[in-house]
Amino acid sequence: MKKIHYAQKDGLAVITLDDGKMNTMNWEFFSQLNEALDRTIADGAGALIFTGRKGVFSAGLDLKLLPTLSLEEQLRFQKTFALTMLRVYLFSVPTIAAYAGHSIAGGAILSYACDRFMAADGPFRIQINEVANKMLIPGWISLICRSSIPPRYWKEALLHSRAYTPREAFACGIVDDLIEGEDKVMEAATAVARDLCQLDGPAYAATKRSMRQREAEEVMNVFEKELLEWFLRSPK
Repeated sequence: MKKIHYAQKDGLAVITLDDGKMNTMNWEFFSQLNEALDRTIADGAGALIFTGRKGVFSAGLDLKLLPTLSLEEQLRFQKTFALTMLRVYLFSVPTIAAYAGHSIAGGAILSYACDRFMAADGPFRIQINEVANKMLIPGWISLICRSSIPPRYWKEALLHSRAYTPREAFACGIVDDLIEGEDKVMEAATAVARDLCQLDGPAYAATKRSMRQREAEEVMNVFEKELLEWFLRSPK
């Protein structure tokens, strides 16, 4: 099933999440997303916009898949998830998440991994709900989320699994831009992307690496130990 749709025009790349459902993340999703990221680099795009079908950006990991995985497969799947999100977090060109829809768990993490988070006003939910679902928030997720969520909201957003509307998230400084009108999302995102394209590309990429690379390596150094301890301790 096609989950990720790639387009490039006039130096801007657009990755659209649309499987016709909830855009859940599974092996196929991560494979297609990494292919789209490869194409973004190959095409020499100056900026990258992530968006989704109307009403849903992503509901996060495929929770029907997880119980079917062995411990070894679970570790491999979680590592694929981590490395893909961290690839976006460290991506060399400016990245923008811009959409009108729900963004839960992995969907919110992907949004926070981007350099700019733009959301349409509406009855949508933005939430890191791992703790509410009896799941660990490992160090790499915490790193990405804390890069976008202001410190005063770390506890309620991560530990307390608070769900925000786009307007509430904007008021908290979690969403960078609140877009009035669902049909205005791509227009607004494109304008921001063109502004970011005016920045020096090599300087942008090097500065992002300087800001983020070391901590990303540190959290991945303890990734397997952290996950194994959690899986062995958590109730079966």
